[in-house]
Formats: sequence, C-alpha cells, structure tokens
Amino acid sequence: MPEPTTPSPEFTPADAAPRNVLAYATSVAESDTGTSIVVDPTGEPQITLGKGKLSEQHDIVYATRRGADGNPIPLRLDLLVPDTDEPAPLVVYVPGGGFMISRKELAPDTKAYVAEAGFAVASIEYRTIPQDATFRDAVADVQSALRHLRAHAEEYGIDTGRVALWGESAGGYLAAMTGVLGGRSLLDPAATDPDAAVQAVVDDFGASDLTRIAADFDAATRARFEGADNIAAMFVNGRTSGASLADAPQAAAEANPIGHLGSASALPAFLLLHGTADPIVSPSQTLLLHEALRAHGADSTRVVLLGAGHGDLAVLDDEEVGRPWSTRRTMDLVTDFLRRTLHD
Repeated sequence: MPEPTTPSPEFTPADAAPRNVLAYATSVAESDTGTSIVVDPTGEPQITLGKGKLSEQHDIVYATRRGADGNPIPLRLDLLVPDTDEPAPLVVYVPGGGFMISRKELAPDTKAYVAEAGFAVASIEYRTIPQDATFRDAVADVQSALRHLRAHAEEYGIDTGRVALWGESAGGYLAAMTGVLGGRSLLDPAATDPDAAVQAVVDDFGASDLTRIAADFDAATRARFEGADNIAAMFVNGRTSGASLADAPQAAAEANPIGHLGSASALPAFLLLHGTADPIVSPSQTLLLHEALRAHGADSTRVVLLGAGHGDLAVLDDEEVGRPWSTRRTMDLVTDFLRRTLHD
C-alpha cells in the first residue's frame, strides 16, 4: 500500500467546535448503572503504541457533495491498515465536534491502538451545521463512506464482511443512527443498501434522544436546549430554521435512533461507553439507547467510567480530562468487543 503523499494536518484549538455553541453543565445527576459495567479508570496505565506495523493513506475523497452555494464539498477519509496476510476487518471512526466540525485527524493514538490490534481504521469527515447539514445529511455521509470502503476493499486490504462503526460524541450519535438503520436511507425511505450496514457499533458518549440531551444537567443548561439556538435544534431542523425541537416533534423523533429499532430487520451489536461526569451529553443518553436495544433483543453492553468527562474532546481545557478514555483497560474493552463481534 502506498505511503501517504499529503501530510495529515495538525489539530489546533482554532479547529475546535466553538465553545459558545456548546452547553457545559455545572452539575451532572447520577443515572442508573444497574444494567451497565462500572469501571474506575483512576490510576489505570495509558495505552502504548508500536506493537505492529501500519500502512497509511490520507485525504482519500470518498464522496463530493454540493453546498448551498453550489460549490463542491469533498469529503475525505484517512486509513490505517495493519500489516497482515489477510484482509483486515474494518472499523470506521466517526469523529465528534458538536455537529459543528468533523476533524478526521482526532484521536490519533486510540485509532492507532485499534489498528495495531488488527483492524483497518478509516477516519472520516462528514457535513456539519456550518455547511447547512442536518442529521439526515451526516448519516448519508457515513453511509457513503461505508459504500466507498467496501467498493475499494481489495485496493485497501479490508474485509467487507466484517465492518464496525466507532464514534465519539456527535460521531457516536451518527454511528448509532447509521448502525440501527442497517443500510436504510433517511433521504430516500424506499432505498436500502446492504453495503451501508455494519455488524457492530462502538458509541462513546453519544447522544440518542436529542430532546433529552441535557436531562441530567442543571436547570440553566437544560434551558439552553429549549429554544432554536442550540446545536441539537440546528442539527435536526437546519441552521436557519428558527425552530426548536419542540416545534418539530416529527423531525426530532426521526433523529432518535431508538425510534428506528422497531423497523430494523437486524441490529448490530453495540458497545456504549459514558463518563459519570460528562458535562456536555447527559450520561443517561447512552442508557436510554442501551435499554431500548436490549428490549429489542439486540446485543448491547454499556460501560460507565466513574468520574470521566466528555472524552478527549475536552482536552483543550485540561489535558487530564481525556486520560480515562485512553487507558489500556478502556481501550481493551473496545478492542475485545470488536474481536468478539467481527471475528466470529
């Protein structure tokens, strides 16, 4: 596989989702952990790299969209592939960014750790609110990435029959949505494409029911999600719609992965992870999805990290915040789940 010809851009604070569009809670209520695995990451060793050789490709254009101004929007992915004799099972990483950005360069160490465990890892861009995208567009982008990777499987050295999605925050939400749809399109309800389906989903601190995204938070934070000027309403209804989630209940319901479970012919296995101190996405969001998945007979495991915040997406404020998510214990939960669901 060729070496990259275009250097991967550096992630800088200027590329982050603007803090003023995110609501940071001052208090987080406890949620039920009765059906979850509780892990204390305190003092756990961090992951280390260098155990396997990886090939890299960068800035592969997997689809080109048109913006509202008619200009093209190329969507790119990066690819890490382990040096193995056989095609590698594929994990498509969907980055977070508050529905405002989608930096495929995020989480380099944890992605490399998963790749060194024997998985091809494709990290993708998708359209976001500043590009006038809604959840339907972003899900369509994730599905297009899956189709592209399967269409070029021999070239990339991946196994099309063993495919998972792994997302963090906004990316966790999109991974869950794409996973439960099983190849069905939100833009064309009559269309179903098996090449856009997956066998497994890893959802790190993603939302599910956007109308309740702040349910565990203080009253002031909950109030920020009641109007139209917040990321949840804009991602569901459109950046300039002026509509709140309460103004558009049908769209809000369509944006909830739980609402699609009953029409799924088959559901992928799920691993959901959340920190008890997450100030951006209520910890109960993954609990809602976990319990709904189990009620529909799906293979679902939820892991709660005691004291953990909103993953390494908060690293701009405090470099220690991301450490619970990059411990060997946490990441081995991810790789063990992927081995179980993609190697059978």
